[in-house]
Amino acid sequence: MAAKIMYWTPRVLTIIFILFMGMFSLDSFGGDKSVGAKMLAFFIHNIPVLIIIAILIIAWRREILGGVLLMLAAFAGTLFFHSFSGNPGSLIVLAPFFVTGILFILNQILYPEKKRK
Repeated sequence: MAAKIMYWTPRVLTIIFILFMGMFSLDSFGGDKSVGAKMLAFFIHNIPVLIIIAILIIAWRREILGGVLLMLAAFAGTLFFHSFSGNPGSLIVLAPFFVTGILFILNQILYPEKKRK
């Protein structure tokens, strides 16, 4: 039972955090820009979401690699958004990816494939 909970927790949390990040891209549909400009802005806002989705696909099968990539993505995001120099609000969005990266790695270490089945 614990193995199943540990297996699904990082996956479900990552999906929830992806949806949370994607929610912020909906503001691109406001204003009086053309439909093409709104769609381009929507795509640009969702580039980080698409990257995290790609990492989640990797993490689903190769948990250690995916966990490391999630932690690197969170770290890269903190550098990109200058989180440690006056913008701590971005840590609210990025810290969960670091935590789920750790959970992916812990799941692989504590419950290797043979123990899960």
